[in-house]
Amino acid sequence: MRGRAPRGRATPYLFVAPALAVYGAFLLYPLLRAVQFSFYDFDGLTVGTPVGLANYAAVLTDTGLRAAFGHALVLVVFFSLLPLAVGLVLAALLVRARVRGLPLFRTVVFLPQVIAMVVLAVAWRRIYAPDGTLNDLLRAVGLDALTRTWLGDYATALPAVGLIGTWVSTGLVTVLLMAGMARVPKELYEAASLDGASPARQLRVLTLPAIRPEIAVALTLTIISALKTFDLVYVTTGGGPGTSTTVPSYEVYRRAFELGEVGAAAAVGVVLTVLVFAVNLVVNRVADRQR
Repeated sequence: MRGRAPRGRATPYLFVAPALAVYGAFLLYPLLRAVQFSFYDFDGLTVGTPVGLANYAAVLTDTGLRAAFGHALVLVVFFSLLPLAVGLVLAALLVRARVRGLPLFRTVVFLPQVIAMVVLAVAWRRIYAPDGTLNDLLRAVGLDALTRTWLGDYATALPAVGLIGTWVSTGLVTVLLMAGMARVPKELYEAASLDGASPARQLRVLTLPAIRPEIAVALTLTIISALKTFDLVYVTTGGGPGTSTTVPSYEVYRRAFELGEVGAAAAVGVVLTVLVFAVNLVVNRVADRQR
């Protein structure tokens, strides 16, 4: 018949439709419901009262919420920028040098990625404890004056949490960059060396342009991890001392399940989602322009 499409063309849709249905049921629908709740004064139990954009206005005017978003941006430095710098140096050294046991090193450095963050947080909380490993090492080398309650000090709590993120993310970034550097022909480095180019210049001129896609992927993954981190903060500091380590994801939990402000929590979650999309859109646009 002339009006009927060939049967082969309909086959792909039969495979896509179930996956799209599951995606919509478990991601899109809850996301749309969260957007809906964000326009209500809603405690999760009684009937909500429409409040328009009041919850979003509170996100901008509440000093506690603004501080939480500021803390998340600080964590981006520890989760993303520091691992990128360290991973770039490690990957360059490991790819250029002939290192025995390289597969084993890749496995060990990537190990934090396959361990649950809650387990890592419990382990690091013990390391940072007043009688923990870090303070014991400082006492052993005569630096008793530097010992402190790392997660209980207003000045060190947030950097201490951030350094855990640096440790976790460095392995992922290093492996990604090593994969990109392996594509660069060794002949290019040999020719650059003969021309008198220093290792730093070779890294800037040859390596960085070749691994821009890997850098974009690494930044995307680590920035998302930094902005949405919850379990690490919840287990190590609980947002304290005071509110010095609160982050948006923790505020969503606290407002929804402790304060009963589901509408306000939904607004924070929506703003956080928009921020994640915006930051990563900028990262990918910049990477695309430089290709």
